[in-house]
Amino acid sequence: MTAAPPARSSAPWDVSFLRPGLAATLVLTAVAAPVVGLLLGWADAVGVVLGAAVVAAFFCVSAWVIAWAGRIDDSFALVAALGTFAVKVIVLFAVLQSLPDDGWVDLRVLAWTVVVGALLWSGVQARWVWTRQLYYVTPPAPPAVTPSGGPRTPAPGAADDPETPTTRG
Repeated sequence: MTAAPPARSSAPWDVSFLRPGLAATLVLTAVAAPVVGLLLGWADAVGVVLGAAVVAAFFCVSAWVIAWAGRIDDSFALVAALGTFAVKVIVLFAVLQSLPDDGWVDLRVLAWTVVVGALLWSGVQARWVWTRQLYYVTPPAPPAVTPSGGPRTPAPGAADDPETPTTRG
């Protein structure tokens, strides 16, 4: 006997925070790279661009994978998040270990860019959550409208009865 496949979630797994995150990263990188290039050198500016790209890719890949898993079933989201994070960290570790200490990318500038970028993306995500109307239950449907454009009047006595069918004993 086989188990039934999990029901698809009706939760709106939204990745719209990616657009402001990418925009903020682009603006900050466009300002920071020339400043770092003039102050420290153009090889360091490449490290800023590379670090910003790594952080943006990390957040975008995670968001897409988590949203995809969450659309299948809510219980898959945490597993997808942890699995994606583990794979990304292992790949990043391998890439960073393969770079020479005195190579064309300054690892210290790259590391600081990743730290600043992660803080930036965390702030963007926090602001996105704080400014959205997120419901813990589905909100009621808006009132129906008559063909003439006015609201429908409730049935007689319906407005007087505070009890709903679910609260009546």
